[in-house]
Amino acid sequence: MLNSVRQETVLTYQRCRWCGTASFRRLLCPVCASSDLDPEQSEGAGVVVRTSVVHRNTAVARNESLIRFPEGFMFRCRVIGIAPHMVWVGARVRPAAGWDTAAGEAVFEICRAGGDRDGAVDTGAPGDRC
Repeated sequence: MLNSVRQETVLTYQRCRWCGTASFRRLLCPVCASSDLDPEQSEGAGVVVRTSVVHRNTAVARNESLIRFPEGFMFRCRVIGIAPHMVWVGARVRPAAGWDTAAGEAVFEICRAGGDRDGAVDTGAPGDRC
């Protein structure tokens, strides 16, 4: 019997000391162009605001989605664990644990709850919900 323990993945973003704008992977603040950015940890869960299926540079289709986070920043990432065409606007996502992001790609997975559209079953485990 295999025990699967979800490792917590931390999402770090930057907040500008001058104007308070949150951003992800930036050298300068997108609002005031300050380079004085403090790293902060995100709550982790975000919401899909735009999604598309991409066939570029791969043999199989993949999903690319724009994710909005409660801290006030958005960024593009890949959603895994579900068919690329099944990701929907409004879906809650979280960072995928244990995924190799050597290429610098942010990878997220759908938060599973009893009534998700992907047909997932809520196991009641703490890692199943956002």
